[in-house]
Amino acid sequence: MPLGQRAGDKSESRYCGVEVLDFPAGEELPAVLSHSLSSSFDFLLAPLVDPDYRPTPGSVLPVAASDLVLGPAQWSSHIVGKINEWIDLDAEDEQLRLDSEITLKQEIAWASHLSLQACVLPPPKRSSCANYARVVNHILQGLTNLQLWLRIPLEKSEPMDEDHDGAKDNSDMVGYSLIRSTLPSMNSLGRWFGEPVIISGRSNHNVSQGGVLSGDENHTEDTAVRHALSPYLDYIAYIYQRMDPLPEQERFEINYRDFLQSPLQPLMDNLEAQTYETFEKDTVKYTQYQRAIAKALVDRVSDDDVSTTKTVLMVVGAGRGPLVRASLQAAEETGRKLKVYAVEKNPNAVITLHSLIKLEGWESLVTIISSDMRCWEAPEKADILVSELLGSFGDNELSPECLDGAQRFLKPDGISIPSSYTSFIEPITASKLHNDIKAHKDIAHFETAYVVKLHRIARLAPTQSVFTFDHPNPSPNASNQRYTKLKFEIPQETGSCLVHGFAGYFDAVLYKDVHLGIEPNTATPNMFSWFPIFFPLRKPIYVPSKTPIEVHFWRCCGATKVWYEWAVTAPSPSPIHNSNGRSYWVGL
Repeated sequence: MPLGQRAGDKSESRYCGVEVLDFPAGEELPAVLSHSLSSSFDFLLAPLVDPDYRPTPGSVLPVAASDLVLGPAQWSSHIVGKINEWIDLDAEDEQLRLDSEITLKQEIAWASHLSLQACVLPPPKRSSCANYARVVNHILQGLTNLQLWLRIPLEKSEPMDEDHDGAKDNSDMVGYSLIRSTLPSMNSLGRWFGEPVIISGRSNHNVSQGGVLSGDENHTEDTAVRHALSPYLDYIAYIYQRMDPLPEQERFEINYRDFLQSPLQPLMDNLEAQTYETFEKDTVKYTQYQRAIAKALVDRVSDDDVSTTKTVLMVVGAGRGPLVRASLQAAEETGRKLKVYAVEKNPNAVITLHSLIKLEGWESLVTIISSDMRCWEAPEKADILVSELLGSFGDNELSPECLDGAQRFLKPDGISIPSSYTSFIEPITASKLHNDIKAHKDIAHFETAYVVKLHRIARLAPTQSVFTFDHPNPSPNASNQRYTKLKFEIPQETGSCLVHGFAGYFDAVLYKDVHLGIEPNTATPNMFSWFPIFFPLRKPIYVPSKTPIEVHFWRCCGATKVWYEWAVTAPSPSPIHNSNGRSYWVGL
């Protein structure tokens, strides 16, 4: 892999190949391949069939001699098939259309016989490409290992967008080869981040003596195999190797990229020791909590009263004690006296909590309560109530229900940390996530929210707030059900796009100006306790350029569970997802 490796980066974007423009008949293919590999290129994009071939009854494909020209490993590892450019599946001429369909199927069959990993399809010849979509979808149904890579101009005409999106049908057997003459806007380019882009083709560039690529006005075709192309490879490798190493947090999260996980249900289930340990390593989160607690202690007790006043602080959901430690460190930092109640329902975590208190000598400062906060009867009222019940969407781990239940033992003028939290969503293109969910072949997985480290996605519009909860709750007996309708405007320069679902985030105000969150615009740096949440759509929504997206979100509450429902109503309606919590819920 000549582009080199960055520390900890396991991404796939390291290969550089050469496109062969002319049909390499006979023994030419081994020579061309050998020349390219010896020049440090990784593969050839080569025609498999003579471009002059047209199907006739009984004809044999004039391929490059035979499959014996190269060994099986060479075919599968170093050759990507290039389907003939003359093929026009939507031609008005019926004979050309039929010949195109026959030839395409023959070439794909030959590529499968050779065990190629992929073939590159020519782009549709016109904006109306329904037959192109039909034929490609038909071929895809018969493929197992061979992928089809579809050449698509980076800037397409608007009428072609919808037909193209139907052609790919979101199959994980389809990739894209992008071709360009001029670089489009960043928004237009960005929409491809969520698609399975395999190759980015080049315009004809020159490499200056200073190592800078410069573009000519027109493409030329006579340099495709002569390794005057080596300077391109050298320069790409130079850029790649100059990239900064991935930070430690990114290296830690690589294996979680675009990996769908079910959100935790800490109220219904007891967390395991490994989960606690992972969260406890997030020092940034607990530093923010310590800052918030310190500010609250100073506001609660004046400097004149520090020697005579003891603040009662309750940690509800104490786990193995990180918030207890943060609270006592804040008290030491501010010189305030503190009495701590550590309330935890998980009996296994309570064992570790007892060990921590004994080890640190905090027996006179901390009282451990092994109980569900909703059932415990506090012996006294708290000045400060501290919790870390937030989920990726803020309220999705039932922080509102838990804190409403615990609010009864907070003094009327008491402080809750956090004091509020707001959820946010944004529409995204996420082809990989969609295909991973689609592989389950049921509706339930499309009606489930997932925690995921988003990577191969395109963010299509700025985030908007969804639900906000305040603590102490000014109306503790009010319902925590919520409903909102949001309208997202896609930037005009983005063009048309596909929406596969909505990414969700939260931002929490711990106390006054101390906040914590993962909303992209205000995210707390270097914090890894939460990945975003993803609300998928059963069928991706095609959004034409300049067309807004209208989405509805509900937070629903029952006697034993809380769940979300969501639906798109514009530009085209979707079903209401997760009706009555039939597929996904959080247990009370």
